[in-house]
Amino acid sequence: MMRCLIVDDEPLAIQVLRSLAERTGGLEIVGTAQHARAAMHAIATLRPELVLLDIGMPGASGIDVARELRAHEQPPLVVFVTAYDHFAAQAFDLDVTDYVLKPVQQDRFARALGRAAERHAQRTDQAVLWLPYAGTMQRVPLTDVLQLDAERDYVRVVTADRTYLMRGTLTDLEQRLPPGNFLRVHRSTILRTDRISGLRHVGAGTWDILDSEGEPVRIGRSYLDQVRAHLGLPG
Repeated sequence: MMRCLIVDDEPLAIQVLRSLAERTGGLEIVGTAQHARAAMHAIATLRPELVLLDIGMPGASGIDVARELRAHEQPPLVVFVTAYDHFAAQAFDLDVTDYVLKPVQQDRFARALGRAAERHAQRTDQAVLWLPYAGTMQRVPLTDVLQLDAERDYVRVVTADRTYLMRGTLTDLEQRLPPGNFLRVHRSTILRTDRISGLRHVGAGTWDILDSEGEPVRIGRSYLDQVRAHLGLPG
């Protein structure tokens, strides 16, 4: 399921897209925005994998947003949803996934999401880390990574076969991870989401994640709401 941000200056248009997304499936709507500045802030904080982006908005346009996103190391996929057909050439020069005209029909919306899902799958399959090990640099697919832990000026990267130690910060590395596949659960720990089998209340407001492949992992107090939201649990 892709994390999706809806950007449109008209509240009714946002409602329509949300309804289309619910009927089509495959999307988790993580937020909405009604102008370009709010969109860029939401992209930075919510880290969507797909943005449904209007073009004609007050101030900067959707074209401006897409152009700015090209400077990101891992920008979200963009599907333009607009009433204007004359921006199509500019849009595809920016390598957007699709260009959908309003009023949006369900079958056309579904085709756009299908294209986005294909590109998302390709990105996930190709995502790798190059990690030092025994005097060499090893190519490690993100699909092999189980957990990441901060250790002073280094990050310990855990896979099923071995553990790597790379210089850097957990926050910097977090920006390179697919947000739907990894979740920060503590200031010192990022866990692959498919390892989470449940939560356990330890006491005094403290919770552990039950890890299907290892020991329980402590949840940082400031991350508990984020973990609950990701798992779809009430606060």
